[in-house]
Amino acid sequence: MAQLLRVKRKEIKKTEPIRCIIDTANDPHEISLDENVTRENMHPADQFEAFRKLAEERGFGAEQIAARFGVTPHVVRQRLRLGAVSPRLIQLYRDGDLTLEQLMAFAITDDQARQESVYERLSYDRDASTIRRLLTETHVAATDRRARFVGLEAYIEAGGTILRDLFTEDRGGYLEDLALLDLLVTARLGREADALRAAEGWKWTEPHLDFPYAHGMRRAYTHPVELSAEDQTALQVAQTEFDELTEQHRAADELPDEVDARFGELENQIEQFEAKRQAYDPGDVARGGAFVILNHDGTIRIERGFIRPEDEKSPAEARREGDAEAPDGDGGEDDQATRDGQGEEEESEEEESEEEEEEQSLSDTLVRDLTAHRTLGLRLNLSEQPDVAIVAVTHALAAQIFYIGANAHVVGIQPVKTELATHAVGIEDIPAGKAWSDRHANWARQMPRDVAGLWEFVAELDHDSRMVLFAHCTALTANAVKLPFDLRPRALAVASRLARAVALDMTGYWRPTVQSYLGRVTKANILEAVHEGVSEEAADRLSGMKKAEMAAAAEQLLAATGWLPPLLRTAKMQDQAGAPDEAPRHDFCSQAAE
Repeated sequence: MAQLLRVKRKEIKKTEPIRCIIDTANDPHEISLDENVTRENMHPADQFEAFRKLAEERGFGAEQIAARFGVTPHVVRQRLRLGAVSPRLIQLYRDGDLTLEQLMAFAITDDQARQESVYERLSYDRDASTIRRLLTETHVAATDRRARFVGLEAYIEAGGTILRDLFTEDRGGYLEDLALLDLLVTARLGREADALRAAEGWKWTEPHLDFPYAHGMRRAYTHPVELSAEDQTALQVAQTEFDELTEQHRAADELPDEVDARFGELENQIEQFEAKRQAYDPGDVARGGAFVILNHDGTIRIERGFIRPEDEKSPAEARREGDAEAPDGDGGEDDQATRDGQGEEEESEEEESEEEEEEQSLSDTLVRDLTAHRTLGLRLNLSEQPDVAIVAVTHALAAQIFYIGANAHVVGIQPVKTELATHAVGIEDIPAGKAWSDRHANWARQMPRDVAGLWEFVAELDHDSRMVLFAHCTALTANAVKLPFDLRPRALAVASRLARAVALDMTGYWRPTVQSYLGRVTKANILEAVHEGVSEEAADRLSGMKKAEMAAAAEQLLAATGWLPPLLRTAKMQDQAGAPDEAPRHDFCSQAAE
């Protein structure tokens, strides 16, 4: 055609000889493809199918095709994957009923039947992310805690396969064999549990994917113990060397490698000795156990000290152990305190015995009548003595929080605890969650081993300590979790007032990250957050990005701003807002006298 045009323009004669080369080495289809790819644009679907034919019919690999057409092997792999999409979907793409982004989402799998099945399931929401989610709903992302725990190499070595997304940052792909993955996770957790039981001597250890909150067991905690003379000496030596190295290199901008390594060794030694200062009672270890749990980040978490109801000591055993552990002493203050305590206990037992004998001689109706009047007297007196009321309420809360099934409280206040980990995955592993766990464990270690001594423990605390324990127990019952179709609008309104009353500032407990928020909302929500937290200009700069890139960039921009989503914001306190009204005081005794 080009030569005929030259003749028409009279650039050459009709009889002008034209040199022609017949190429027998290359495939005509390949020559045509090269002409279209390198010189003239063709429909992308034609390129996908042409590359696929080269791979299937000529046996060319991605590198060979890439070298022939001047593109990268990765581009060739992408086009080969697109060429493997269901012909029905390819035709929809040609007709303009599917976008290239949607087609790339379908190409995440080469199962054409599944591609068409997902297409049929699509409703009004045909976003590429929805298509990918539906195609991988039976798979596990490589970032999943189970995959991180087992490791991709171990999974592949066991015969597992991984699905790769060539068009997005798939962060390791998707594991296709869920049954195999769960088998590997269970086996490794079991090995970790067996190793823990052998190393620490627990009666039992149980592996669990998630913490079994409904275990129904009492938990024992560690108690302070003295280091042996040998360990105390070794700790002092390590601490001294650590302090000397710190002083020697105080002004250094960067530590030499050997010094840095030695610091690490010393810190590890000191931590090990400090850990020995807290220990479980040998009896609790002998009849108790531990849970080996998989954390949200793929690491192991161990929760120790749980005692099953059937392994609890009987009252007779507890008394025998108490007698055996009583100090024989030399008549000092400790022995006097012990004798005083024993005397009070004996008096209490005598009173209980007398009450039991009296009850046996009275009818049940009369016993109920008398104790009802006694309860009324308790209420009247208790209402006039706030300090004792605080002791009683704190005792009731602590008895139910720290002693499962003890039923040793007289004030009818029942704490309702909501396990937040069932609503927010990994919440127990963030700094705030660990701080709460440490605070709770610190109180648990101080509790008397027998609930019978709890009243004296609470009553003998100084006022400030008692109020701190009261606040801790009360805080454990706070529940501001909003659930779908929540029927507690007034309670949630009070939660807002409580937040103002305690001056709650969630910037100290939460940050907007891809995992915590930005990767779980729409692009519009991300842009709104950047607009509020940074500036309108910053939001405009992100507007053209894909969602994953936008979320990552927004995390960096919002890191130091203190921005919070509306659900986490605490309204500024108005004048006297959140302050309780002064309750009227009723003097029932005076009224009765009148």
